[in-house]
Amino acid sequence: MRFDFNDFRLRKYSKITKKILTLDKEYQQLTDEQLQAKTTFFREKLAQGASLDSILVDAYATIREADYRILGLKPFENQVLGGVILHFGAVAQMNTGEGKTLTATMPMYLNGLTDPGNFLVTVNGYLANRDAEETGKVYHWMGLTSTAGVSEDDEELDMHAVYNHDIVYTTNSALGFDYLTDNLVENVTDKKLNGLNFALVDEVDSVLLDAAQTPLVISGSSRVQSNLFNSTDRIVKSLQKDKDYEFSEDLKSVWFTKAGIKHLEEYLGVDDLVSPKWSELYRHLVLALQANYTIKRNLDYVVVDNQVLLLDSENGRALTGMKRESGIHQAMEAKEEVPLTDQTRSMASITLQNFFKMFKKLSGMTGTAVTSAREFMDVYNLPVLRVPTHKPNIRIDRPDVVYATMDEKIDATIKLVKKAYEIQRPVLLKTGSLSLSRLYSRVLLKNGIVHNVLNAQSASKEALIVADAGQAGAITVATSMAGRGTDIKLGPGVKEKGGLLVIGTERMDSRRVDDQLRGRAGRQGDPGESIFLVSLDDKVVIENAPEWVEKYRIRLAQALKDGKRKYGEPLKGRRDRNIVERAQQAADAQAEAGRKSSVKMDDTLRIQREMIYDFRDYVMSDGDLTEITQRIWDNFFKAYARQKNLTREKLSDFIINNLDYNYNNLQIDSKILESPEQIEQYVVNIAKQKWEDQKVILDNEFKQNYLKRLSILKALDMAWIEQVDNLTQLKTVVSSRALGQHNPIFEYEKEAMNSFKQMKKSFWRDTIKYMLLSDLIVGKNESIKVEFP
Repeated sequence: MRFDFNDFRLRKYSKITKKILTLDKEYQQLTDEQLQAKTTFFREKLAQGASLDSILVDAYATIREADYRILGLKPFENQVLGGVILHFGAVAQMNTGEGKTLTATMPMYLNGLTDPGNFLVTVNGYLANRDAEETGKVYHWMGLTSTAGVSEDDEELDMHAVYNHDIVYTTNSALGFDYLTDNLVENVTDKKLNGLNFALVDEVDSVLLDAAQTPLVISGSSRVQSNLFNSTDRIVKSLQKDKDYEFSEDLKSVWFTKAGIKHLEEYLGVDDLVSPKWSELYRHLVLALQANYTIKRNLDYVVVDNQVLLLDSENGRALTGMKRESGIHQAMEAKEEVPLTDQTRSMASITLQNFFKMFKKLSGMTGTAVTSAREFMDVYNLPVLRVPTHKPNIRIDRPDVVYATMDEKIDATIKLVKKAYEIQRPVLLKTGSLSLSRLYSRVLLKNGIVHNVLNAQSASKEALIVADAGQAGAITVATSMAGRGTDIKLGPGVKEKGGLLVIGTERMDSRRVDDQLRGRAGRQGDPGESIFLVSLDDKVVIENAPEWVEKYRIRLAQALKDGKRKYGEPLKGRRDRNIVERAQQAADAQAEAGRKSSVKMDDTLRIQREMIYDFRDYVMSDGDLTEITQRIWDNFFKAYARQKNLTREKLSDFIINNLDYNYNNLQIDSKILESPEQIEQYVVNIAKQKWEDQKVILDNEFKQNYLKRLSILKALDMAWIEQVDNLTQLKTVVSSRALGQHNPIFEYEKEAMNSFKQMKKSFWRDTIKYMLLSDLIVGKNESIKVEFP
């Protein structure tokens, strides 16, 4: 008998589940009023010091009965088991159709008893609103408050009111951005979030793995807008491939050749294009090169209404409001000859990885997590447990069919779809990108097959199409993640035809994403079938297979031409299947390594961010800022006075620009420059005198403290915005250093530390400058308006 470690780990939670189920009859006997009174009873116990764990069994039995009375659905044993796992801070792997929405009501109710700060995080706003409305009825009936934290129709919500609810259904990006904006406010009362107590993340692999490496960034306008984008774009478009520029084997990178650099120098009339003198021009040429030759229209972005909109590469959704940074977005706009938008700089940033690690308790649900169990444990300290299905899974998962070329694979795919279409069996055809979904759609239309295409649509429309994908005769072409969160239910007569047929047209970079697709079929014991048709021309193979595969492809093409291989015949050797399998494993490992590297880099930013945000909160809440400002003065003037090569002119400029506009440099005695102590004493005396001038208007401690607080917050925000922007660009720089055998993480940490030291000095200087040089305008009722220099 084989030992199942998953079953062993489930024993503890299974015992708790059995206790909950034994209370079923007892709770059925309770009146509505008695059941509703349980919420007050539980809250009183918690107020007396009881733990959530101690009331879990009774609370789960309560909400289970409430689910039945309000929704007409009572969680099955496997759903209760999943709910128990989620409360204890783990990932519950539950197959598609196993009822994760109902499962979530139990841990959300239990943790909602602790007051605000509890979130169910979904992958899009449609699901957040749908689930909040559906399950919110139960929470409200039980005396808890709940709502959706994202608007369905872009209507502005009162986020203070939203986050005062016990339970909030929201998206990862909405929650993360609200955290960032909370740390840009000037008063504690302007903060929206009440705390980060418990997060239950639906489709946890999508949120915490697939989307986690892309940081949430609040951007502002850059200091200067460049005018080089259009001219460098025209220049780059005139260059010749393999002569002026070359590509990497995977076509992801492009660079100028030596001949190309020389050609550009002659064309532009400059010497040494790669020298610091021409660095800005060269940077724009590199951006134009990347935009024109590695970033593809309808694959990486679309052009709509004269705007360049980024695309989610896997599901084809347009990412409205998002831009690529460091000028690359403007280079893409120049390429497409649309109006250039303003360049942006990062003002606040956090990755989802570090944001969700801030919660006191974190858990998640998904249909596919076991294959990434090690990463969940390493990064988030989240164990993964597989919950048994309510009914046995009878889906048939066919082995991959491998073809030599893309054309042969497409022909075979269409034949397979036709065969199912003739007997009215529903088919879900998955493609790896927006452009491929369009290609398959055109080929299906050419063959007279009516179908739905699911890409870059609104989430609500996706849900309707996916919900209909199990009806007899329905053919649905979809990108890999489209419609996730909505079950495909089989229509009348479909079970007899074998259930839903899922066809994958290529392997994705992660086996987990392929497993998500398979999980679309065979929900809750239904019949179903899945199969992947792949080729040696697929993206994952081209980008990740070893060099010999390219030579093998050439031999196969020659064999076809010589009549030694029949067109459309699958490659049946074990080696052929291994090529695709190993290419996917390499891509998956590379992605995991990238995420881990991102975590390590962002840990540096996280430490700095927490220091800044904690200090910011302290400044906003502290009554008397005299001690803080004195420390700032002491630190800055001591550091300034110990500068090397400080001249009379430099000292004069510093005083005029930071301490006193009316200062006359004739006042400086050259002897002052003889020692740091004398310089420090001199500038401190000037600063003190100027502060005394400000106190004439600020005639009481409250007003003085008010200016100190505004000055510190303004200086801190300006310094931190500069630091975030620096570190964002630094990530790009140090990543390229890896090519020069440098450790990018070490390089990043070293540079980030140096940058933070400089940031502190600029913060000290600007605090003093704002205190001393701000214009103070006295208004009605002796109110004071501050105009910063």
